Amino acid sequence: MLRRIWLQQYYRCTVPGREVLRWRTGDEQPPSAVRIASPYDLEARYSSKRETHWVGYKLHLTETCDVGQPDLITQVLTTPATTQDSVMGPTIHRDLAHRELLPGTHLLDSGYVDADLLVTAQTQHQIDVIGPPFGSYSRQRREGEGYDLQAFIIDWEAQQAHCPQGHPSVHWRPGHDVSGDPVIRIRFDGPTCRACPARRACTSAQDAPRQLTVRLQAYHEALQAARQRQETTEFKTQYTLRAGVESSLSQGVRRFDLRRSRYLGLARTHLQLLLTATAMNVVRVIAWLWGKLLGERRRQLGHFAQLAPHPLSRQTMPC
Repeated sequence: MLRRIWLQQYYRCTVPGREVLRWRTGDEQPPSAVRIASPYDLEARYSSKRETHWVGYKLHLTETCDVGQPDLITQVLTTPATTQDSVMGPTIHRDLAHRELLPGTHLLDSGYVDADLLVTAQTQHQIDVIGPPFGSYSRQRREGEGYDLQAFIIDWEAQQAHCPQGHPSVHWRPGHDVSGDPVIRIRFDGPTCRACPARRACTSAQDAPRQLTVRLQAYHEALQAARQRQETTEFKTQYTLRAGVESSLSQGVRRFDLRRSRYLGLARTHLQLLLTATAMNVVRVIAWLWGKLLGERRRQLGHFAQLAPHPLSRQTMPC
């Protein structure tokens, strides 16, 4: 381990007449997933999420949210801090299936919801996944103007796509993306694209025609359906229940010191988190038996929101 730490931090180079030992720059160090971040815990990793930076692990919680029942934590998974949420969805469902605790509907943060999870959850476990899927990275969708992927009609049987102006694609080639997932690359005719009056709304390329990269049919359709569902009022009403898990994390951090690992190593840290979740469940069951429905926190206004004037108070009332 000492040798690995030295190799991570120092670089031996040869200059005319002698060897020099120097610090490695940030670009020369190994990625965080394999870099030793602490000499005391060799499995801990450095990670960051928005303004939060830490060395350690990452916790994934699953809890119930049934009306009138206590919200109980049914699953605790602990991973290295560098593990992406997007790869954990199938693992979460397999673990819940093994313990016969699969939900019929699973409300998930957007970090977990991708095309693979939408398909596997339904086909393998009959779970309806509800959550904002990964957004499109296209310029048109980011800027909110122009023709994004949803504006194109894809004919899977004919292996051809049609642009919003009705022009067919001329190239359909299976391949793989940078993650190794199978995709289909679609390209439209160059002269037709260059002469199209709507070209500025379609592509910012100087000369190249519009190109699309889509997942296979089942994954593409599941992702597009999830994005359309996300815009409905029914989705927004149902998805508000997921905010309850943020209260669980806040309770765990403030009352149970959830972010502080008392042990070294992934296995022992996971055991600590299991015991913490068990203690949280005991507290919740006792509160429920006493008639305090913690689940009501999802349907009540916060203290600050309760100070807002009632809509009727803004109306002019007759004397």
